[in-house]
Amino acid sequence: MDKLLPKLGVYRLKDLIKAIRACKTAADERAVIAKESAFLRTSFKEENVDIRHTNVAKLLYIHMLGYPAHFGQIECLKLVASPRFADKRLGYLGIMLLLDENQEVLTLVTNSLKNDMNSSNMFVVGLALCTLGNISSPAMSRDLSGEVERLLASSNTYIRKKAALCALRIVRKVPDLLENFQSRAKSLLNERNHGVLLTGITLLTEMCKMSEEVTTDLRTHAVGTLVRHLKNLVTAGFSPEHDVNGITDPFVQVKILRLMRILGKGDAEASEAMNDVLAQVATNTEASKNVGNAILYEAVLTIMDIESESSLRVLAINILGRFLANRDNNIRYVALTTLTKTSQNTSTSDSSALQRHRSTILDCLRDADISIRRRALDLSFFLINSQNIRILTRELLSFLEICEGDTKNSVATRICDFAGRYRPNKRWEVDTVCRVLRVAGAFVDQTVVNHFVKLVTTSPTELQQYAVRKLYNTMKNEGEKALAQEGLVQATVWCIGEYGDVLVSGTAGILGGDDEELAQTGGNVDPSSQNDYQVAPSEQEVVEMFEGLLRGPFATDLVKEYSVTALVKLTSRFNQSSAIEQIKALISKYKVNVQLELQQRSVEYAQLLQLDRDARVALLERMPVLENAAKEEAKKGLGVPTIAETAAVSNQPDLMGGLGNDLLGLSVSGGANAPAKADDIYNLVFGGAQDGKSAGAAAPKSNNILDLLGDIGLGTTPAAPAKTTSSLGLGLAPAPAKSAQSANDLLGDLFGGSGIGASVAPSVPSVTSPVSKNAVDPLADLFGGSGLASIAPAQSAAPKSYVAYDKNGFRVSLSATRDSNGQGAPLNVQAELNNVGASATLTDVGVQVAVPRSLQITMFPQTSTTIPIGSSATQNMRVENPTKIAVKMRLKVVYKIGGLQQVEEIVEFSQFDPSLWA
Repeated sequence: MDKLLPKLGVYRLKDLIKAIRACKTAADERAVIAKESAFLRTSFKEENVDIRHTNVAKLLYIHMLGYPAHFGQIECLKLVASPRFADKRLGYLGIMLLLDENQEVLTLVTNSLKNDMNSSNMFVVGLALCTLGNISSPAMSRDLSGEVERLLASSNTYIRKKAALCALRIVRKVPDLLENFQSRAKSLLNERNHGVLLTGITLLTEMCKMSEEVTTDLRTHAVGTLVRHLKNLVTAGFSPEHDVNGITDPFVQVKILRLMRILGKGDAEASEAMNDVLAQVATNTEASKNVGNAILYEAVLTIMDIESESSLRVLAINILGRFLANRDNNIRYVALTTLTKTSQNTSTSDSSALQRHRSTILDCLRDADISIRRRALDLSFFLINSQNIRILTRELLSFLEICEGDTKNSVATRICDFAGRYRPNKRWEVDTVCRVLRVAGAFVDQTVVNHFVKLVTTSPTELQQYAVRKLYNTMKNEGEKALAQEGLVQATVWCIGEYGDVLVSGTAGILGGDDEELAQTGGNVDPSSQNDYQVAPSEQEVVEMFEGLLRGPFATDLVKEYSVTALVKLTSRFNQSSAIEQIKALISKYKVNVQLELQQRSVEYAQLLQLDRDARVALLERMPVLENAAKEEAKKGLGVPTIAETAAVSNQPDLMGGLGNDLLGLSVSGGANAPAKADDIYNLVFGGAQDGKSAGAAAPKSNNILDLLGDIGLGTTPAAPAKTTSSLGLGLAPAPAKSAQSANDLLGDLFGGSGIGASVAPSVPSVTSPVSKNAVDPLADLFGGSGLASIAPAQSAAPKSYVAYDKNGFRVSLSATRDSNGQGAPLNVQAELNNVGASATLTDVGVQVAVPRSLQITMFPQTSTTIPIGSSATQNMRVENPTKIAVKMRLKVVYKIGGLQQVEEIVEFSQFDPSLWA
């Protein structure tokens, strides 16, 4: 036939490959493919049986190159029906490449598969089983499960091996058929043939993951068999048939260890039976080759997951310690990742064993490979305890100076958290957070600054003086280096505004210098340079520092707002009239500033400065200690998390839209003016179709937003409010668009009920949850008086709550009420996000919602993206339902458990009472 094909003008497969390889451009290649594809279509229509095998072979090669080959599917079915083995082999290969379980053509293959499974040729049976194991649909699995079950008992080891793999696919597709294969699969554990044993263990491992009953049964009857198999493999001599670099069948050993890990987890009796053989594997396996390292890695995972003895767990950690000393970066990465995973739920003895490898882990922080550095960083925080907090914090601060900009914020936040958990004394924590701000102030978010503010507010007067002088002199002595760190500048300005009186009064060096810096440098620091950071400035010097800051290039709009507020506070702290007059002049400069927030505050403060001194002092008194700050302070030094609560408070919503706390950092756009986008969301969520429309083509991009269904917006929501800024001083919220009356009355009644706080109350959406006192940002309300809490709407009776999501200790409950405007009124929906039993604090929490195109949804800011254990957050939304159809929602729930394990799931909800829209 090969000699005849050239005479017929037909390319052989070899000739086609040569022709394609000879093409010099992509256009030439496409021309050759197009010509050959046209010939194949013609040949298929002519039913040319003699060259069908060659045509399908060429078609599969074209498919491998990425060109369309769907027109040859039926030809593959015809080859399968051929009695020749070569035709069947190529036909089944084509079916596996060109078809999948969702295509209707696949139903035509069922009868051929059944016939071939009954063939006397074991290789034909193997082809059928291989094809079924790759592309079977649920319907095909049900039809042919009986044949596969029969073949599991075949006397031929080749067929049993193929049947076990095929059963694995069937069990995954149709879990109801699991019981049919359970007894057959258990019998495979007694096989002497390693191939059958390998596939049998793989099948049982999958069954254990799917059914607790199978796991319980195997714990009773199979643990001993697995232990015996593993012991034989470990102690067996050289076997040429199964030897891989001196290790007897490492593939079976790995599979046995994985199954033992499942069976021993949470079962002391089964774990006891495994201890001895696991110790043998850990001590007898040669680690000089990757084969041995793979087995040791699986053994370590098994030891750490089951109820193993403490000595065995120490042995496992020591094995990972040896991995850390390996020159292969892949092995070191695996060791760091495994140690981090196992350290989350570790015992005291495990922690002691881990501490022995501390120096090796810290060395990895300076590795050239960024992935090694990231994993070592995560593990370093698990090493921290009250005994080594000083040493490890110095190492982490050194790493903070050299790490990449995108990781500085995360590292800084965690350093501050652990400094509070295990601090030896409060002054040490102040020094540590100051160093964080000096090193990474330009990268930290508001959480770290708020953490420092609350730390200072809960300190005694001597420590407050120490902190404010340290910050002031740092800004003065380090110049532009310090000014470039915006977080440091914010903290300094805030502290000077609050504690300006203690800054300029008293003696220098009451508490001495920075003992942490002395410890880091081994005491080789000039004491005079330390005392330079505790010099008491004059009032005039402080005002000049502010003047230089506001005039320089590092004064952002936010820094200017903080500075103006701090300056007005200093008028009640300072006594020199010249300094106060200079402050008034500085504030007056911004009464005509282009930045609205800054202009508004300057005008208000200028009016305030006209009051007599007694009224000013009473109004500008120090901010009181926040209730949640006092609670956090009580937990400091006890080894429990505190920064998570700080983050939860700082992420509370600003009722006026301030701080940009809309959903995941972006305003939600769309609404009635964007019907196309609404249609696109409906199509993707509920399976509709729009002619010629691409879903989410106009959706905006963001580094923060996680779109519910890919690159699309968040549904039919009204336009987001205009850009807002943070609230500063006097508890006055940033003012949105006002009525003409309130616009004319810029100051309002500063001490009465018709001021700014009262004028903006009607603009607050009725579904927004009330703001507690703890929700006020300590940097946003320097005067501690009337915050946004005063404008919170009254709560109504609690509506019926429905659970939409409840997994991993995280519960999302939905409740809905209808506005009092009668029928057709919008629904006010509140999602309550509860951490009812997760193993750690939930971070990066987000809930996104999509609705059908006939509905319109408006999302309001989520109260917090961090939920400690036992706490909750809320997400409010408004649903417009003009057509009064049943309200259906699709929710995307995203969160991280303990900051490491990310969970992302989509759930549907349609349980609301129909009376809400009837």
